[in-house]
Amino acid sequence: MSETFAKKEKEKKKAKEKQDKAQKMKERKSNNNKGKSLEDMMAYLDEDGNITNTPPDIRKKKDINIEDIQLGAAKNIPEDPNRTGIVAFFNEAKGYGFITDNVTKENVFVHINQLSGPLKEREKVTFERERTAKGYSAINVKKVI
Repeated sequence: MSETFAKKEKEKKKAKEKQDKAQKMKERKSNNNKGKSLEDMMAYLDEDGNITNTPPDIRKKKDINIEDIQLGAAKNIPEDPNRTGIVAFFNEAKGYGFITDNVTKENVFVHINQLSGPLKEREKVTFERERTAKGYSAINVKKVI
């Protein structure tokens, strides 16, 4: 019975896969950690945070004061309440607009009730930020002369 070319290729492919599988099994057996000592399996971190197999040098040990360790989020540093910015948009008919903060470059909502006088776009102003449910809002807005 004569075999076709496709049949021969399939058989070659199966034989190759079987050989690869046997090779991988042999590699796994040779890299097995069974029977190794604890020191052979131990890993250390160096002063830069890299994993190494050599223990750290005790002479390079740094003493850290336990009070200097901060757990949790960073403490809030009080920010300057008086901020400056430029009016990016203001609609007098609707009574609101936005001020671009000079420090953070973010837009802060401003309502007409918080203004000391009329505002136009691209005017420089001073204001205070107030946290609201929808983000920051500008209060005590005054035009810079």
